[in-house]
Amino acid sequence: MKIQFLGATETVTGSKYLLTHEGMNILVDCGLFQGRKELRQRNWQKLPIDGKDIHAVILTHAHIDHSGYLPLLVKQGFKGKVYCTEATAELCKILLPDSGHLQEEYAEHVNRNQITSHKPAEPLYTELDAIKSLKNLVPCDFGKKYVLSNNNLSFQFNRAGHILGAAMTLVMFGHKSILFTGDIGRKDDPIMLPPVAVTAADYLVIESTYGDRLHRGPKAKNSIAKIINNTIERKGSVLIPAFAVGRSQMILYYIHELKRDGAIPDVPVYLDSPMAINATEIFHRFVKEHRLTPVQAEAVCSTASYVNSVEESKRLDYDETPKIIISASGMAAGGRVLHHLRVLAPDKANSVMFVGFQADGTLGDALVREKVRKIRLFRDFIPVRAEVHYLNNLSAHADYLELMEWLRNFDKAPSKTFVVHGEAAAAKTFQACIQEKFGWKTSVPSYLQEEELS
Repeated sequence: MKIQFLGATETVTGSKYLLTHEGMNILVDCGLFQGRKELRQRNWQKLPIDGKDIHAVILTHAHIDHSGYLPLLVKQGFKGKVYCTEATAELCKILLPDSGHLQEEYAEHVNRNQITSHKPAEPLYTELDAIKSLKNLVPCDFGKKYVLSNNNLSFQFNRAGHILGAAMTLVMFGHKSILFTGDIGRKDDPIMLPPVAVTAADYLVIESTYGDRLHRGPKAKNSIAKIINNTIERKGSVLIPAFAVGRSQMILYYIHELKRDGAIPDVPVYLDSPMAINATEIFHRFVKEHRLTPVQAEAVCSTASYVNSVEESKRLDYDETPKIIISASGMAAGGRVLHHLRVLAPDKANSVMFVGFQADGTLGDALVREKVRKIRLFRDFIPVRAEVHYLNNLSAHADYLELMEWLRNFDKAPSKTFVVHGEAAAAKTFQACIQEKFGWKTSVPSYLQEEELS
């Protein structure tokens, strides 16, 4: 068995791991690179293997940094099956076509404004390419063994928490195994079920998104209430950039509870993201994937008014009534949230509340970490006078102590542990934690690194 790291090395995006065993080529995750330009350019670079030579893809979950390269892989000639959980398949039906639409929209934008050296610029893939790729999806159950090659190669999904359908993937080859954690959720997440404890694997590929940070501080609900109350008292509005899958539903849950308890005013709440609306409906259908009862799920999902059309979205910005707007994308990297920022950011009465990880190079990262007070949107420079808040204790990723607690379930050390899916500092800090606490053999792989698994 050989593994090659095609993404998520010293960065949190582009998850792709190529396994080669007895003539079989298996890709675990098939994600897009996001964030900095030099990372996004990797999406255009040829993979070290042709799409037609990959026999199968296994997806840990539906987020674009784990699934978004799939339409391009199919476009490149991949004809195999894409194994994933049922909820992941349903979410991919929302996320992948939207990703294709955004690719087309961006290409049209740079061509119209003549800000490209390509004549014309082409999208990475189209909405139609994404729709075609959905035919390759094969839904699988948690806990069931699926054979890929004559019993010498098989895999099993175990629940990872994080979002609906998220799975750890245990790949078995001969008498050995390698576990890919995907993104690990949190044991005490108020909505998602906790990650399953795993006791053994010969090799381990583990995420480190928050490998150097703790989700500590005031309780998330209290922080949200304080920001909303202070903003509404100023007659302002709260804009919440939120990922369509996972964070949007979590925010609705907290706002529902705060309104129910009378902890915040009964101001209008708008979910302005067609993807998030569709994902919230899927939330109803997969009640076994989360902690809420059907009645609770209905109450949470009824907290907001759903905004579908562009015209409705535009009207929100010019309605001076204090309100809460939840809109994608969570890193302010595109989507309707940019239009809201253009109007709401210059007013000091308003607040912008980020509630998830902000990748290096994204607008969200610039606002949160660099604390910029002027941003460029649609070729205009926009002053940022609104209050900007960042709540990292709302993350769907385990922090480093939660990851370490999960690792304690292992009965013995893996032969080698690969630390991935984290910025360089986070990955190396978490690697040091594992070595110091457990004495395990660890590595932080580099981009395109290959490793023999004996």
